[in-house]
Amino acid sequence: MVTTKQKKDEGAQFVRYFGPLLDALRGLGGSAKPDEAVDRVSTDLKIPDDVLNETLPSGGSRFRNQVAWARFYLVREGLISSSKHGVWSLTETGFKTSLSQEQSRSIFLKWVKIFQEQRKQKEAEPVAEKVAEGTGAVSTDYREEALEVLLSLAPAGFERLSQRLLREAGFTQVVVTGQSGDGGIDGFGILQVNPLVSFKVLFQCKRYTKSVVPSQVRDFRGAMSGRADKGIIITTGTFTAEAKREATRDGAPPIELIDGEKLIDMLERFELGLNPVKTYELDHLFFNEFKV
Repeated sequence: MVTTKQKKDEGAQFVRYFGPLLDALRGLGGSAKPDEAVDRVSTDLKIPDDVLNETLPSGGSRFRNQVAWARFYLVREGLISSSKHGVWSLTETGFKTSLSQEQSRSIFLKWVKIFQEQRKQKEAEPVAEKVAEGTGAVSTDYREEALEVLLSLAPAGFERLSQRLLREAGFTQVVVTGQSGDGGIDGFGILQVNPLVSFKVLFQCKRYTKSVVPSQVRDFRGAMSGRADKGIIITTGTFTAEAKREATRDGAPPIELIDGEKLIDMLERFELGLNPVKTYELDHLFFNEFKV
């Protein structure tokens, strides 16, 4: 059971990433893909591997989740764009803003108060939202629900879903082998870069909540040796910091890593199993200024 103190500590942890996230995006030219931004924050702050490897009960990365919550508040504050196209970008104000820990905390408390006021004024109604523990922020829970569905799939079903995703991403001749004793190879496909250049890619599917470790990356690379130019590991879990380094190690064939968070991102992008729904929520604060 999560205690009140644990909730407060969780809130305090992601608030400390407000300033570093702005700094990271500035260092990346003002915008970045989520993974790039998260990696830059971890590099700038020299976050230790044990923190990077920590996971949530759902299997997602706790560190990435905390940086994402930092972005949530910075978007509300108007320092980061609210773009839904998979890019985190600074607003004009955000580009010129640097935040101390005290200023970050003030922003957090300001928005907690606003969210509390909105909840008081909003009539109780069943909605597909939940309040993130310890933050006072509203967050849709479809990503967590989607991850639970993925974990409930049979291994063969998860392999076929991975096949579909790769096809949607531009791969051709995608085949699921499903053979045991094949060094962990679950399938292969062809990525046509241009009319003259193509690559054979092998992929491996891991449907679990654990973290993929470097030895598993090395084993997969060994299995694909001499058989393909590139490999992809797809998991509903996460990759340890060491596994990520192993995947991009100099002198070794590169391995692309798709964790649970990126997997949900792909489902969103291709609208596979996730149907976009547009709705409206009444902004009581907007109307309050006209009541006097």
